[in-house]
Amino acid sequence: MMVNKPKKTWTLSHTKRESLYGFAFISIWLVGFITLTAIPMFDSLMYSFNRITIVGGEGIRLDFIGWNNFIAIFTGDLEFLTALQEFIVEMLLYVPVIIILALIIALLLNHPFKLRGFFRSIFFLPVIIASGPVIAELMRQGAGTIPALANQNIGALLLSVLPSWIANPIASLFQEIIMILWFSGVQVILFLAGLQKLDKTMYEAAQIDGASAWETFWKITLPSLKSIILVSAIYTVVTLATFSNNPIILFISRAMFDPTKGYGYASALAWIYFMVIVILLVIVTILIVPKEQGYRVIKQIERLKR
Repeated sequence: MMVNKPKKTWTLSHTKRESLYGFAFISIWLVGFITLTAIPMFDSLMYSFNRITIVGGEGIRLDFIGWNNFIAIFTGDLEFLTALQEFIVEMLLYVPVIIILALIIALLLNHPFKLRGFFRSIFFLPVIIASGPVIAELMRQGAGTIPALANQNIGALLLSVLPSWIANPIASLFQEIIMILWFSGVQVILFLAGLQKLDKTMYEAAQIDGASAWETFWKITLPSLKSIILVSAIYTVVTLATFSNNPIILFISRAMFDPTKGYGYASALAWIYFMVIVILLVIVTILIVPKEQGYRVIKQIERLKR
């Protein structure tokens, strides 16, 4: 007498099924990242150690020269090093100003008043239309500056009291204040989202204890927005660093088609620029979210909730 054995059925646990769904959702992005980002980055790293010539019929010819491109940049390319120095100083000035302006605007827009949705749309509208050609045309027409500030010749005044490497970025900060507002749209949305998720009971408890609005901002609002400030700062650094009208990117593009420099030299420039951006991001992360202070803020919030 033969006994029919039960057929094996393959069943997945809930955790594995959710993991498969997650991998399915990111698979398209993963393929795009590998083909459009990872492979080109590896190729550019390889190009940076070579002298590249384009030969008819052969295509790209690589001649390995080691670190010569990087040595040539740091020893002889004063134009790039000067532009990189000015970019770093501008970044150190622009990022805090953009974050502070975005936070102030978000605090104002978080209060209930008439046409609040309209004004939120106004501040986010530049994010939608702020493409490279649009910004270039606005800058050409002088829409990125305030005429009253531009006519005061702030640059000459700053040069009289400060060295040029810091006076020029500060002067450009005043002259391009409208453009800075244009770059703060996403940050305003992030801060608004963070402010709307704050627990109202913490503010009620603080008011009962006699805390003023200023003390409430410094003790509750600002520490609770630490993670949003970090995300906004990283987004700001990356946005300014990858903007199409960035002078460093334009310089690398010119070097790419320069017969005396070529693709290998431009790849070395790009990797130096990339490492500078990575260092800036690490510094921003360390400055905004110290570990001990972050743990202290979390404990204070949990204590208030109890």
